[in-house]
Amino acid sequence: QVQLVESGGGLVQPGGSLRLSCAASGSSFSIRVMGWYRQAPGKERELVAYMTSGGIKKYADSVKGRFTISRDNAKNTVYLQMDSLKPEDTAVYYCNAKDYIISPRYNGWGQGTQVTVSS
Repeated sequence: QVQLVESGGGLVQPGGSLRLSCAASGSSFSIRVMGWYRQAPGKERELVAYMTSGGIKKYADSVKGRFTISRDNAKNTVYLQMDSLKPEDTAVYYCNAKDYIISPRYNGWGQGTQVTVSS
């Protein structure tokens, strides 16, 4: 049973920074893709960023230049450094892990961590 444990959410003022972490444990297979999605009230869950074990990164246009995803493959941990935060970044952020990008046999989610950007 794979577990994804997130940490690092909270309340921050506009222009501030937060760092999210997500550690995966209990996997007997390679977790090739780890990333973050978010869901704001009344909206659908959307991709924020993901990173493959080979170092390929993808970002949503709305966060390019402000957010940075990184990964420690040895620890199966993914990080999201969020800078220059805006009120529209307010959402529940979910960690996601897959064994493959295309047609994954495993597609797991963390419990979610709240990020609130407000003055």
